[in-house]
Amino acid sequence: MADEPLQQLGGKTPLAYADTPVLDMLSAKSEIGMVHTIPDGMKPGSDTANLSVLGYDPRKYYSGRSPLEALSIGVPMKETDVALRCNIVTISGEPESFEEKTIIDHSSSEISTEDCAVLLRAVADRLQTEEFHFYVGTSYRHCLIWDKGQLSALTPPHDVLGQVIGRYLPENRKLYEMMRKSYDILAEHPVNRKRREQGLNPANCCWFWGAGTRPKLSSFQEKTGKKGIMVSAVDLLKGIAAGTGMDVAQVEGATGGLHTNYEGKARAAVSALTDGGYDFAYIHVEAPDEMGHQGSAERKVQAIEYLDARVIGPVVRGLTKAGEDFRLLVLPDHPTPVRLRTHTADDVPYLLYDSTAPKSCGLLYSEESGRKSGIRVDRGHQLIEHMFEENSSKNL
Repeated sequence: MADEPLQQLGGKTPLAYADTPVLDMLSAKSEIGMVHTIPDGMKPGSDTANLSVLGYDPRKYYSGRSPLEALSIGVPMKETDVALRCNIVTISGEPESFEEKTIIDHSSSEISTEDCAVLLRAVADRLQTEEFHFYVGTSYRHCLIWDKGQLSALTPPHDVLGQVIGRYLPENRKLYEMMRKSYDILAEHPVNRKRREQGLNPANCCWFWGAGTRPKLSSFQEKTGKKGIMVSAVDLLKGIAAGTGMDVAQVEGATGGLHTNYEGKARAAVSALTDGGYDFAYIHVEAPDEMGHQGSAERKVQAIEYLDARVIGPVVRGLTKAGEDFRLLVLPDHPTPVRLRTHTADDVPYLLYDSTAPKSCGLLYSEESGRKSGIRVDRGHQLIEHMFEENSSKNL
């Protein structure tokens, strides 16, 4: 959600430009500040950032992105396994040389899980071996398990959109050959012929990245004393929940895209907190990130407005109606600027509201306000400790 000032938005960021009456109402009574979620020297990703927001120091707990996603889909990882994210992406049809093709879309027009599962099965039928196993995830995000695999640096596809792929392909010959062969399998697959007829990007190549080993995360409840539940459509977040012993809410129609089931996520969180015996709900909304990757300021603004009206508003009203005292923390996990179409490690603004101790900071929630506040959390994993403090009205 965090971004840079954009000329097409009158010099405002998408967050500052968006119509967010609920956040405006809350900000008048909240603590606003900045938080550094990505430890210095680590790559800015949803993996490290969300671990940080949940209170886990990535320097201590991070073992790779894909293993966390593998946990969420029930992959039985061995100590010797290496998990890799297997995106099914769109690369250009021309030129003929595989290495000279260009990566066009990391999400293949936000392809559905149903269509992508068909494509992944076609790849697995040809390429799966005793050494390499494919597992279906969500939308374009899938998993490859490599028995006795090698850890190596692999480039996330959303970091190189619009670029020729040759210099970003894996150095490992086995991974390279599987990516090349996946294009031969998928380019003219019936699912992709139909997608092209519909004006959608074909999902025509597997892209491997995010390699890591089985994670070792401590229990969230033992660490914080809070029984927590995760509300997300994204396997990465579900995997973090599985690794930390948090439960996961199953929300029908939650896709991780712009048109996800926002209201369903809000209802799941409120129900868990008021009737389910949970102390803490983590609601993750992927849409602002996806719209940043797409380079669309207009759709990113829309995603933020949906978040305000269809998630934060119903949560606040639901908890208030139930007579619950509560604290609400709102923040992006990391910036995904529209201009760059990828993640950065810059600080992000946070808003912390306590229904029992309203404040008067005189600022609206935005990146600029966060900087003006003079409050900065240097170590992102400490922010949630502040949220859980007995007296959260004390500034950091």
